[in-house]
Amino acid sequence: MEPNRLLLIEKVLVLKSLNLFKDTPENILADLAPLMKEKQYEQGIVIFKEGETGDCMYIIEEGNIRIHKGDTTLAILKEKEVFGELSLLDADTRSASATAETDCVLFRIEQEPFYELLDERPEVAKGFIKILCQRLRVMNEKTRQH
Repeated sequence: MEPNRLLLIEKVLVLKSLNLFKDTPENILADLAPLMKEKQYEQGIVIFKEGETGDCMYIIEEGNIRIHKGDTTLAILKEKEVFGELSLLDADTRSASATAETDCVLFRIEQEPFYELLDERPEVAKGFIKILCQRLRVMNEKTRQH
C-alpha cells in the first residue's frame, strides 16, 4: 500500500511544479494525480500529428519534446512542461505535431476523466485559464511585432 501512496505524493509534487497548477491547492492536485498515466516514448516517435483530434494533454517527466508544423520547429519543451493542454478543454484538432526529441517519460491526462474532475473541482480550471491567457498575450505580442 505504501508505494502507491508515495507515487501519489510524487505525482502531486510533479503537478505542483508546473506553472499550470502552481497555485492549485495540494488536496485538489491529489484528486488530479490519479488521472496521470505514465507513457514512455523513444527518440523520434511522433506523439501526435497536426490535424489529429486531441483528447489528452501531456506532462514531460523526462526528456525533450519538439513541437512543430512540418519541418518548422515551434518549440522544444523540456522536463516539467506541458503540451496538448488545449485538448483537455476542447476536442478540436491538434494545431501542431509533437515528436520525442530524446527518449521521454510523459504523463498523459485524458479529457473525459478530467471533465469529471472539473465538475467536482472547478478550481482546477483557474490554472488552465491563467496559463492560456498568458499564452494568448505572448502570441498577440508576437503578432504585433510582425
